[in-house]
Amino acid sequence: MPEERPTMPPVRLRTDAELARDALAAPLLARAVRLARWAEQGKPVASGGALPEGELREATELLELTGDEDGPLYAAQAWQLAVDTGLVEIEEPAGADGDGDGDDDRVNGDESAEDEFSAVATSGEELRLITEGGPRDVLEIWLDGFETVLADAAAPDLSDIAAQISESGELDLDALDWNPEEEAEFLDGVLGNLYLLTALDEEAATAPVPLPALAASMIVPEDMDEPTDDILEEVSEAMVRLDDQFRLLAPTGLVEYQPVDEALIQEVDGEGRIQEPETAQELEDEDVSRYGMVRLTPLGVYAVRARMLEAGIDAPAVGDLSDQGADILLDALPGHPEPAARAEAEQWLARRTPEEAARELLAAARGDDEDAPLRRLTCQQTLSLTGPEAEPALREVLDDRHLGGLARVWLAENGVAGVPEPSEEMVFWLTVDTLAAQLASEGDSAELRDLVRGLVDQSGSFFDSAWRVDHPATADVLEAMGRLHPDKKAAKEARKAAFKARSRA
Repeated sequence: MPEERPTMPPVRLRTDAELARDALAAPLLARAVRLARWAEQGKPVASGGALPEGELREATELLELTGDEDGPLYAAQAWQLAVDTGLVEIEEPAGADGDGDGDDDRVNGDESAEDEFSAVATSGEELRLITEGGPRDVLEIWLDGFETVLADAAAPDLSDIAAQISESGELDLDALDWNPEEEAEFLDGVLGNLYLLTALDEEAATAPVPLPALAASMIVPEDMDEPTDDILEEVSEAMVRLDDQFRLLAPTGLVEYQPVDEALIQEVDGEGRIQEPETAQELEDEDVSRYGMVRLTPLGVYAVRARMLEAGIDAPAVGDLSDQGADILLDALPGHPEPAARAEAEQWLARRTPEEAARELLAAARGDDEDAPLRRLTCQQTLSLTGPEAEPALREVLDDRHLGGLARVWLAENGVAGVPEPSEEMVFWLTVDTLAAQLASEGDSAELRDLVRGLVDQSGSFFDSAWRVDHPATADVLEAMGRLHPDKKAAKEARKAAFKARSRA
């Protein structure tokens, strides 16, 4: 039996054109494109593509970064992205590193090798796609660059690597205390948490997330009421690491990031630690933004989703169901957050005329199976988005046992005249069906509790008739009403009615 794929809530993506504009406006890719054009006539570079000091200084001036202390670093990062994405191509000289050992001689201190092994950098084919290709071409180039930066973000600090290289010239990973797979998984998990927040609550996702909360979400166990000192130390270490990683990722356009205030970072035993408030009151008084704030951008949502799909995770986007049948739509929408569900339904309806959409939805809503009540409730909610043109399809089902009640609700809400009154049997059947759907979607919620109380208060003889309703969920609904109604007498009547319904069945 195949293993079930993990599923994420759907997200709303911007159009490819909008995302491509965001990608081209991201500082790192924008700089890389400028440098690729600068190299169009050819630039001398070291073997492997690194810019010599003079060209790096010229690139820094071109990018107007000379006034920034880290200007040369930013220029070098942009150049490396241009090389990694094919915006710049490196033509190695014939016979470069021809000794067959695979090493660049300059690494071994042979400075005279610089002239012998110099290479030439020119604009690559990908630069043409930036200006002449479509939005998808731009996004593919951006994704390639993002992947290289993400890999760099998960790598240890170069100074740490240099310190741990053994006398034989080999890297001692054990001494470095760095596990590449674990580090990459941790960063993926952090981005996944930001993605999940965006999918579950679009409005909340527009506000940045405090870095302490994000780090804690990855480290503090869910069942831990009060974090231990060891756990808090792990959170602090993770915050320092994430601060470095988000600083590196922000220029790609993946995230908007406000870094940790440098004054809060302390050196403890040679490692960075975040200075934590000593008391809860001090934390409350402290400006939480000083501890770092991060938000996944729309371009970031697109990128993280692409990585999830590649990893085999089911990460739907709003609009995926627009060409699917009504049965698939009605099964999927209850699992969507409300804004995404409405947007998905609107896109599905836009592909059909109101009348044919209503007819297809109503046909898919029939049935006596366990999921049928929730399908009908979802059908009713989707039909509420249609206009008066759907009326003929609703009139066709007025005498249908499954659909006559919801059809009357739609017709009444749309002010249609001449709709026949429902029978008492249909009213009770629709009531049981609606309660069964609410139970399936929300469980014993406060809203359902209020609905139950209102029904019983409105009709003192409700239970006398309800147990006779010929609906598969009648007994279950009456049992739930017994649990939910606050009045002991009414609750007892509900349980008695449930017993009668089971006996009748």
